[in-house]
Amino acid sequence: MASKCELCGKGPSWGMSVSHSHRRTKRRWNPNIQRIRASVNGATKRVNVCTGCIKSGKVVKAG
Repeated sequence: MASKCELCGKGPSWGMSVSHSHRRTKRRWNPNIQRIRASVNGATKRVNVCTGCIKSGKVVKAG
């Protein structure tokens, strides 16, 4: 599963992990992607969405 939100398009970001001695190593921050059953255009569908979209109400859970 790709770590990308199907609603807002949020994906991973890259950067450096910096230790106390300032040695830098590459790392990646993944968004918190959840696979949920949601109501999309009146139909129930499984979608991969980030928790930010779930909390903000951009997606309606099917119940």
